[in-house]
Amino acid sequence: MNVKQRTIKSEISISGVGLHTGKPVTITLKPAPEQHWYRFRRIDLEKQPTILVDADNVSDTSRGTTISQNGASVSTIEHLMAALVGLQIDNVLIDIDGPEVPIMDGSSAPFVKAIEQIGYVDQLADRDYYEIPHNIHHTESDRKVEMVAMPLDGYRFTCMIDFNSPVLGSQHASISNIDEFSKDIASSRTFCFLHELEMLLKNNLIKGGDLNNAIVVVDKEVSKDELRHLAKLFNRDDIDVAKEGILDNIELRHQNEPARHKLLDMIGDLALVGRPIKGHIMAARPGHAANVAFAKKIKAQIKKEKGRKYIKVYDPNMPPLYDTVQIMKILPHRQPFLMIDKILELTKTHVVGLKNVTMNEDLFMGHFPGAPVFPGVLQIEAMAQTGGILVLSTVPDPENYLTLFLKIENARFKAQVNPGDTIIFRCDLLEPIRRGIAQMKGVGMVGEKIVVEAELMAQIVKVKESQAS
Repeated sequence: MNVKQRTIKSEISISGVGLHTGKPVTITLKPAPEQHWYRFRRIDLEKQPTILVDADNVSDTSRGTTISQNGASVSTIEHLMAALVGLQIDNVLIDIDGPEVPIMDGSSAPFVKAIEQIGYVDQLADRDYYEIPHNIHHTESDRKVEMVAMPLDGYRFTCMIDFNSPVLGSQHASISNIDEFSKDIASSRTFCFLHELEMLLKNNLIKGGDLNNAIVVVDKEVSKDELRHLAKLFNRDDIDVAKEGILDNIELRHQNEPARHKLLDMIGDLALVGRPIKGHIMAARPGHAANVAFAKKIKAQIKKEKGRKYIKVYDPNMPPLYDTVQIMKILPHRQPFLMIDKILELTKTHVVGLKNVTMNEDLFMGHFPGAPVFPGVLQIEAMAQTGGILVLSTVPDPENYLTLFLKIENARFKAQVNPGDTIIFRCDLLEPIRRGIAQMKGVGMVGEKIVVEAELMAQIVKVKESQAS
């Protein structure tokens, strides 16, 4: 059963402060239509510009993920994005009255809680999963980052962190199903090292940090004077180092909370792909910059496959729907001009046909016999005959009709076809057949490679009408 897209049942507002700006900010999540995905709208700016959550719109990854579009930007989006992905919400408009998503407690839990309170509603369209087709790798040798996305009919995530820290050591976190996110991952808070905290304070950053929204890992000897100074900066009476090697501002929610939070960050950052993912993601030492680079690689693979959207890879040995004898009962063509050997698939809107190219065909005696190439014009003819099967399948007694091709447009030949190749053609109707006129998009492939494509227009005529004309 196909899973439907979801949006939230009603709008909900969440208020807090930005981690780096320290300014109050309110976000209002609103239901959105199908295929909308996640968009922010800066309602505090003139013309209220929108920003699509997309890898191409990332403008900064230094302290969280920032996206920019239409002259506006929004920072620290990853925890909110992780909540939406984790709850499998597909379409949301997020009104925001400032430049940064509120940090809340440093995790996704407050967002998850708010969304769960209002619930979601299924929409009519099927969820547009991107299924990882093969292993997609990303490595950064200088940071020892390794990531791989692997095919899986589901959603599994494994994350490892290793900061050469005696406190953290090497930690792992994983989920085997996205349904585990709310319970096992959402509450994990962001973390930083004490030396990073000091640097951020000196640079007038983390103005919204109040030590309630971050785990601070103490990675060096700290004097009582330094601890008193930190307590004063964060308006606290006292701060000490807990036995786990972290500041005692908060207690860990999970023994491996830092690794779980890195997993959370990555789930949120991969929302930048622009679609929900099916696959198994494994990551070692991820960070925002690497996450974004990885999202861009996955998105590039999606773009690459869009050129094949009219065709999937078919097994040439699958049992045919029609063999050559059955094809000759529909098409008037005969050897040597019958170009189709099998029909593999046929629906009301598409057809898939197969042509085996062999050296013993008559045409190769005169067409480059020393370097035989199957002519492009005959590739188009074979595509047209495949489309003819689709068109004639819409009339009773197809043997009494012909398909006359009226127009060929946008024909492109992308690779040579040689003896020994098997071309699989797929023709899809671009619109319903009207008054006997059919418009189709045709693609021919050898293996996974597109070799020819064209747009075809054909007319259905009765045999007697054709002879009279």
